[in-house]
Amino acid sequence: MAKNPKVRSFIKVYKYILFDAITIALSYLISMWMFSFMGVTHDYSGIWMALAIIIPAKIIIYFITGVYRIMSKHTGFEDFIRIASTVIVTNIIIALIVFLTDADFMFESAYIFISLIEITGLIFPRTLRRIIILIGYQIKWYQTIGIKTLIVGAGSAGEIVVKEIYKNKDLNNIPTVFVDDSPEKIGKKLMGVNIVGTLNDIDKVISKYHIEEVIIAINTLPQEKFKELVNRLLHLSVKIRKLNVLEEINDVKVPKLVDIKVEDLLDRSVIKLDNQGINDFINDETVLITGGGGSIGSELSRQIYELNPKKIIIFDIYENNSYDIQMELLRKAHKNPDHKYPELVVRIGSVYNKVRLEQIFNEFKPTIVFHAAAYKHVPLMEDSAVEAVRTNVIGTYNTATLSNQYGVKKFVLVSSDKAVRSTNIMGATKRFAELIIKDQQSKGNTIFSAVRFGNVLGSNGSVIPLFKKQIADGGPVTVTHKDITRYFMTIPEAVGLILQCGVYAACGELFVLDMGEPVKIHELAKKMIRLAGFRPDEDIKIEIVGLRPGEKLFEELLVDTTHPNYHGTANKLIFTENGGQGSFNYERLETLVTNFETLSNDEVKTSVSEIITSYKASI
Repeated sequence: MAKNPKVRSFIKVYKYILFDAITIALSYLISMWMFSFMGVTHDYSGIWMALAIIIPAKIIIYFITGVYRIMSKHTGFEDFIRIASTVIVTNIIIALIVFLTDADFMFESAYIFISLIEITGLIFPRTLRRIIILIGYQIKWYQTIGIKTLIVGAGSAGEIVVKEIYKNKDLNNIPTVFVDDSPEKIGKKLMGVNIVGTLNDIDKVISKYHIEEVIIAINTLPQEKFKELVNRLLHLSVKIRKLNVLEEINDVKVPKLVDIKVEDLLDRSVIKLDNQGINDFINDETVLITGGGGSIGSELSRQIYELNPKKIIIFDIYENNSYDIQMELLRKAHKNPDHKYPELVVRIGSVYNKVRLEQIFNEFKPTIVFHAAAYKHVPLMEDSAVEAVRTNVIGTYNTATLSNQYGVKKFVLVSSDKAVRSTNIMGATKRFAELIIKDQQSKGNTIFSAVRFGNVLGSNGSVIPLFKKQIADGGPVTVTHKDITRYFMTIPEAVGLILQCGVYAACGELFVLDMGEPVKIHELAKKMIRLAGFRPDEDIKIEIVGLRPGEKLFEELLVDTTHPNYHGTANKLIFTENGGQGSFNYERLETLVTNFETLSNDEVKTSVSEIITSYKASI
């Protein structure tokens, strides 16, 4: 078998040409037989000479009209129309030539039968694969136990879902019924599947037809209605998926059925950004992203990659994450060769290694720095306080001082809500980093700023990946306290606001993001269990395990708009915090930098608490 794609394509087209030539010849011969069967006789001695001209001419026309570019896997109604119209038009032309030239190789009226036979012969081999799949799928329904599926939306998106189920061998769904937001469609069928109700009837439909999975296929459903619908379905013990926007795979646009994510249900309005300001901020700059392989750093890399910088330098200690984001961005550039993407540089190293870090500054001369490199796991850092100081404090100090030394225009520190009156060493080191930025603002021309926000949904080490693994393992899902709450934001939202803060930065500001309403972790766990199609505390248990070292029951409110220290910006979700930021003794910082590696875990905590007075070390 030929392995070269061009050779395989040629062989496939050659087969169709041969089959089409036979079909054209048969259409004339069968029509001759039909007329003779009806008692009509005619001298057909010239038929073979005529076919010798007609067949090549038609094959050329089929090439011109794109018939041989039709993919049999995806043959649809539009392709049927293309083939039928091409056959009819060419046969009308031939019939006119026969009439005008008085040729005697065929009756003009015979072209009605010739056209019907020819259209059938051309369509059949191009749809045979789909017919076999459809018949095989119908048989499979009766031979195996499939997942009874309700499709929400009996429109073009719903049709795409049914077609995808038919042809995708990895899907074991049975499209059982449709519901639609249009009452006029009730009682009708789409792709052979009954439309039995509206969105208001979902509860009854799921119960009546014993539905196990629901696929949402309404692309125009407003976000609020989408959330409302999903929240209704969460209480009906069904798995929920949606039809994703068509994405391009190997230059062919295909549908994709994806799970509903808990991020889709976040109760917050769409965040509006000053896109032009962000574009102007990043355009033609050399951008260094420390911790560029992490959750926030990699998303910064993705968004900045689209903003036309001159160069992006991803700097991270972890090679696997760095490699993943590098390959992702290079694939994007390869798929869009006409788009101008920046030069991408990936370097491995740690921000606490000042010699290595200075090599990066000296070689690439970054003009904008996003400092996302940090340890962030609260319980782990309680037992590894030396490492927390090494990366979060010394790493920030190195990156900030080098930014001033090498004339960086703007430096943005990614901070944390844990820095507010911290009860743990991780939060205290992030507060320390904020104070370093404030101190560095007065020592050079670089504009420094820090951005403080809460938990990020789906980031490495957050509760979302943990809960997913626990649910996949059959439970239990572990929650530290039934009343524990956290502020949440999605990764793209957080990164978009970080970029916006970079635009606003003018002189050492501490930006604080409004994270919306706090989320109960216990409720979040129940939603995730239901999204997976299980019942909380029945199919999957939720286990309360107690607060971990350094963990708060309630996070501090990040933004108190009534407090005089908080001031709004042009973006309603971004505030600046003035006053109360504190300061630190520079000599104590130098002492800590020099001696921290010689100290024990508890001694490091004590040293940090002497500098960050809002932190009370729990030893």
